[in-house]
Amino acid sequence: MSTENEGTAVPPAPSAPPPPADAPAASAPQGAHPGSAPAAGDPYGPPAAQAHHDAGAGESSSAPDPSWPPPPPPSTPAYGGDGGAGHGAAGHGGGGWGAGWGTTHQQPAPKNGRGRGGLVAAVLVAALVAGGLGGGLGYTLARENDSGGSTTVSSATSGGNVKRDPGTVAAVAAAALPSTVTIEAASSSGEGGTGTGFVFDKQGHIVTNNHVVADAVDGGNLSATFPNGKKYEAEVVGNAQGYDVAVIKLKNAPSDLKPLTLGNSDDVAVGDSTIAIGAPFGLSNTVTTGIISAKNRPVASSDGTGSKASYMSALQTDASINPGNSGGPLLDAQGNVIGINSAIQSTSNGGFGTGQAGSIGLGFAIPINQAEYVAQELIRTGKPVYAKIGASVSLEDTTNGAKITEQGVGGTEPVDPGGPADKAGLKPGDVITKLDDRVIDSGPTLIGEIWTHKPGDEVTITYERGGKEHTTELTLGSRVGDS
Repeated sequence: MSTENEGTAVPPAPSAPPPPADAPAASAPQGAHPGSAPAAGDPYGPPAAQAHHDAGAGESSSAPDPSWPPPPPPSTPAYGGDGGAGHGAAGHGGGGWGAGWGTTHQQPAPKNGRGRGGLVAAVLVAALVAGGLGGGLGYTLARENDSGGSTTVSSATSGGNVKRDPGTVAAVAAAALPSTVTIEAASSSGEGGTGTGFVFDKQGHIVTNNHVVADAVDGGNLSATFPNGKKYEAEVVGNAQGYDVAVIKLKNAPSDLKPLTLGNSDDVAVGDSTIAIGAPFGLSNTVTTGIISAKNRPVASSDGTGSKASYMSALQTDASINPGNSGGPLLDAQGNVIGINSAIQSTSNGGFGTGQAGSIGLGFAIPINQAEYVAQELIRTGKPVYAKIGASVSLEDTTNGAKITEQGVGGTEPVDPGGPADKAGLKPGDVITKLDDRVIDSGPTLIGEIWTHKPGDEVTITYERGGKEHTTELTLGSRVGDS
């Protein structure tokens, strides 16, 4: 799969419809049905859809070393959970994957001709007219029948006294929101967007996506705003393009920071409840819910600028995730962080004239077990560390496995002499079909699975050579940095 990360400015608040007039409605024209709404003149056409944060499996027959994220295929869209995100799987055509960053929001322009917009307008007008008539009639009846007693019906308890038990969405959101931030990042030229992050420790470190803060890495401006309105300047401590994880630190951080509790993403099961917090389209502190739809979903994503791709073996959720959610926490029912919202799958075109992807119930999060390790390395050294097998694999969209190429990047050897793959007996032309018990259907899937491990981990590789299946043990090597 491939995905896309993005970022944008906070959209203007939509205008509210005018309140119904107190004056009696004019009588309907002769021949018209009483109370019917006038026909809409210029309805809006149905929105078109768009893909975001999309970096798919590569098209070239020769791929870069899996120790470093190879460049996304030419057809891969840019980043879109997400600041946005994106996502794509091998053999997955059509729309790109995207999520996270918000983008400029525009009201749709009216289109000529009849369409769904006309129906919505007619229903709205009819509702306003019916509401006005019903309200006037109700007021008249109440006044005539008023014998001095109150007609008010009181609730047994006020909203402020309602008890929300631990584990309810409201309770989880109330506990987690104070530890989430809306991140604004801009380059020195002013380009940037909005994403999300969450408090990682009491020292002021905030974890988010790399694509959320990428614009501010080299001399840009970076800030984090808490739900209580307090805003802090921040700086990038370290960023990992390949993992799509970054850590920033608040300047003059407050002393009462409450880090979110990290869960265990390995223990997550399909069907578990999820809660996502973020700033979709700039709407800070938004809470959405869903379930875990799938695990170990191969995702490749790009920021759409031609930079190298990010790869993950993601948690899939149907919690609503949109541009601006990127970097925000994906929580379980107990409020533990189980992932970082990073990408969404969208249809091929953005709707409502915005050119942005929107949620269709396919969101993807970096498992927190992986993100925690990456964040700790970034805090400790400022640089990411990647596991590698020491062989170049094809990024072609296939379902047959990850093929070790006949030629390496820039004319180098496809299998590093003396590297992990070489020591394990792998050769050019071998097709890797499994890593431990994970089925490998493409090069990007292999890379994502390798990066769920740490350097030094021992894995079992299943591969095909000459039509026969073989297995071998391999100890993963390491690579430091994104270059």
